[in-house]
Amino acid sequence: MVEVLIVDDQGPFRAAARMLVGLVAGWNVAGEAVSGEEAVARVAEVRPEMVLMDINLPGINGIEATRRIVDAHPGIAVVLVSTYAAEDLPPEARTCGAAGYIRKDHLTPSRLRELLPAA
Repeated sequence: MVEVLIVDDQGPFRAAARMLVGLVAGWNVAGEAVSGEEAVARVAEVRPEMVLMDINLPGINGIEATRRIVDAHPGIAVVLVSTYAAEDLPPEARTCGAAGYIRKDHLTPSRLRELLPAA
């Protein structure tokens, strides 16, 4: 079972992401978080294989949260999700250790599977 943590401060996106993860056979939502700080803490608790991380969050942003998660748990794939076009991503998004980036309106089960490193 692939456990996924969903991190976003917007309830409607978390609900949509839960639905998408549920469509992938063998995948499960391990938990949710609404801030960067909560994401870092929840990763330590639930040990997911993947984190779907919004970039714009209250408190520490998703880029800094990703950096902290990857530093502490290098085997976890953190995928940044936001509304930015790829060419408009903040420069730090490319250097924070994220496994990839998906625009929120392009998030699909097949894109999720592509970004999870082979075990």
